[in-house]
Amino acid sequence: MKIKIIVPCWPKDSFWDVITFKFPSLSTTLLAALTPAEHEVSIHDESIAPLDVDEGCDLAAITAMTPLAPRGYEIAEAYRRRGVKVVMGGIHPTWLPDEAIAHCDAVVIGEADEIWAEVIRDAAQGQLKRFYRQNERTDLSHLPLARRELLDPKGYFFENTIQTTRGCPFDCEFCSVTAIYGGTYRTRPIAEVEREIQALRRAQAYIFFVDDNIVGNMRYARELFTMLSQYRLRWVSQGPISIARNERLVRLMAKAGCHGMFIGFESLSPENLRLMGKKTNKVEGYEAGIKQLHDHGIGVHASFVFGYDYDAPSVFEGFLSFAHRTKIDGAFLPLLTPFPGTRIHQRLQKEGRIITEDWSKYDMATVVFKPKGMTIEQLQEGFWWVNKEFYSLRSMARRIFQPFAFRRSLIIFGPMNIGQWPAVRKAERYFYREGKTQD
Repeated sequence: MKIKIIVPCWPKDSFWDVITFKFPSLSTTLLAALTPAEHEVSIHDESIAPLDVDEGCDLAAITAMTPLAPRGYEIAEAYRRRGVKVVMGGIHPTWLPDEAIAHCDAVVIGEADEIWAEVIRDAAQGQLKRFYRQNERTDLSHLPLARRELLDPKGYFFENTIQTTRGCPFDCEFCSVTAIYGGTYRTRPIAEVEREIQALRRAQAYIFFVDDNIVGNMRYARELFTMLSQYRLRWVSQGPISIARNERLVRLMAKAGCHGMFIGFESLSPENLRLMGKKTNKVEGYEAGIKQLHDHGIGVHASFVFGYDYDAPSVFEGFLSFAHRTKIDGAFLPLLTPFPGTRIHQRLQKEGRIITEDWSKYDMATVVFKPKGMTIEQLQEGFWWVNKEFYSLRSMARRIFQPFAFRRSLIIFGPMNIGQWPAVRKAERYFYREGKTQD
């Protein structure tokens, strides 16, 4: 069979379409590697190039997170009209399989690693089931090397994406990771990670360890970083700010080649953190933690969520003051988005505060619920204001482009900031032109 694995695109000129630091979905290259050799497989990411559904294939496999589900359904229906079988998977179909099956022939619920060969066999025999679900969580010790050669390397800021762990030991109310993996946290054998690093065609380029929490198991993290320190690597990953309390670990991360960490600070309000269930975050330790990482040459890409119940209109200026004071290198500044399957979706739905289930608006840039501490308009306008201000030239000069405070992380965060500066403005113009605001 000829199999095409497809990632739907964001709407043209939307907030996420225009960002410059795109990276490939690891799940697509992993599924390609899990495909039996007798089948021809390709990967198509619509964010990199337009999709031609008239190009022949026997099976279209579409992965979709919530805001991309409507586009995913359009693609699925286009292929089915041409007689092509379609299977869908990913976070959104996992939580709403009955919705997804109306647009495709089969839905894979949850992880697909150990059931993918069965899906392909059934498709080849014309015996696709409507739903597939693994009996057990994926055993990470048996994963093949991802087929990165199927990607167009020119389209991505990061080409090298690797996973060393899966899941997160924390249980944040808004998090889709906890929801889909059920609070489990699994590690991959260090030798397997090393084998994958050695196989990279561009190992000298940055590696993005896409773990949701690379230090969820501290003993494993130390072993991993010790192995990485044997190579001349430059990498970024994700983890909690609590890692900065362990100076030995931070030193080891720096020695291993860590240039940046994506850290979920989420809020400057202790009340919000309690509501989220973010128990490891202590606001009073944020600044010292950022300084610790900076002192070891590790940049901080901070995530703050706007719209939680204890947020007032002043939250935006409060964040900006914090960002300039601590000189964080970059930031992900989304609106609170109650994705289906999360506890925040259940809570806001019970409270009657969700105002739309048009999934295309669940893009983390559109208000889809009634906030408590401000109006919908104040939250929406504040989102655009804080993103524009943070990625303004003035803000960049204060935070990262300082001649007497050069950090090695500038190599990656400099281009990232510069790329975001025009992108945010373009996305805002598109947002209001398309009339995406909620009444």
